[in-house]
Amino acid sequence: MRVLAIDHGTKRIGLAISDELGVIAQPLEFVLAEPFAGFLSRLKEIIKEKQVELLLVGMPRNMDGSYGPAALKVQEFMAVLKDTVAIPIKSWDERLTSAQANRFLIAANVRRDQRKEKVDKMAAAILLQSYLDSFVQS
Repeated sequence: MRVLAIDHGTKRIGLAISDELGVIAQPLEFVLAEPFAGFLSRLKEIIKEKQVELLLVGMPRNMDGSYGPAALKVQEFMAVLKDTVAIPIKSWDERLTSAQANRFLIAANVRRDQRKEKVDKMAAAILLQSYLDSFVQS
């Protein structure tokens, strides 16, 4: 089953996709959050092209596990998605994914101006890999 992960942001929305077996996540792209209709159009294209069967949306949580104002925005975002796409949508804890993505890109010597464009899709990939790894039996 192919899963598409979404790292929701106010300026950019990062996307990552799993392989066909649902084992490995890879960064896909970022889409500008505005105009929102443009994002929805691109999302539908990707779902069709990649034969996506599940949308995984990063849910921001505070370090203590509680939900803050950002989580409310993501819940509203998910409600719009549910009215727009015909596949299941699930949320997943995204705590520290952007921080991890930034650390990874810094360690890889990615220049600051290029990190800005890569951090969102990398955060989506970290989120997705966390989800995929949750199914691996030890």
